[in-house]
Amino acid sequence: MTVLVHAKADLAKARAALPGRVAVVPTMGALHAGHLALVKRAKEVADSVIVTVFVNPLQFRPNEDLDTYPRTLDADLAMCEAEGVDVVFAPNVNEMYPDGREGLTTVHAGPDGEILEGASRPGFFTGVLTVVSKLFHLTRPDAAVFGEKDFQQLAMVRRMARDLDTGIEVVAVATDREPDGLARSSRNVYLSGADRAAALAIPRAIAAAQDAPDPLAAARAVLAAEPGLDVDYVAVRSADLGEAPDRGPARILIAAKAGTTRLIDNAPVTVGDAR
Repeated sequence: MTVLVHAKADLAKARAALPGRVAVVPTMGALHAGHLALVKRAKEVADSVIVTVFVNPLQFRPNEDLDTYPRTLDADLAMCEAEGVDVVFAPNVNEMYPDGREGLTTVHAGPDGEILEGASRPGFFTGVLTVVSKLFHLTRPDAAVFGEKDFQQLAMVRRMARDLDTGIEVVAVATDREPDGLARSSRNVYLSGADRAAALAIPRAIAAAQDAPDPLAAARAVLAAEPGLDVDYVAVRSADLGEAPDRGPARILIAAKAGTTRLIDNAPVTVGDAR
């Protein structure tokens, strides 16, 4: 039976009772099959699993969807129960930030937090790393499981875990996709039929990039042909988010809006002839 706790004190008691190696899966709720893939992986790498459900205000800018972000705790809990999750920690904002957010001590994301998503959403990764750091302290996991869909976030969390000597193993899970190829996201529920049709240019662009010696040019061509998509960025970077290599393995990352819904996606690519 999955134990649901809302208070940090209750989490501490539940955590103390967990046997063996413990993995945490941090989420903002509105769980879907992509999240469940993370839970399944967590069960493979640990004996006990904690899922956290918290819509973190620190990572939303004033014009973003904090107030309307889907919140489906009852459904989330039922899904966790079905997957054999041991503990769900679902705090409110006051529980996580009891002294408010003004003057809060935060985890600075560093230079890698100022590119791509960080350039488009200033302060985003400081908000992400701050809450992940708090959740790491509260859940005391041996491992933490994140999806590759948020690839820059994954890289930033790995860097933080290493730089701050947490001793936590950060485990990655490949992006889970819907049958039409769109990367699963809680925000996909916002898409109208026309918006979704436009959004499908993103996985098409990624597929084109994976088949081309110049991934960036191939992806840009596909995205430019879709008038219903407002592209924020499309970039090729090294696997650790450094400058793209002239040849060899790399990563393509895309962010775009379909209607009012902002979507991100990424995939491994090969630059040049090194195939």
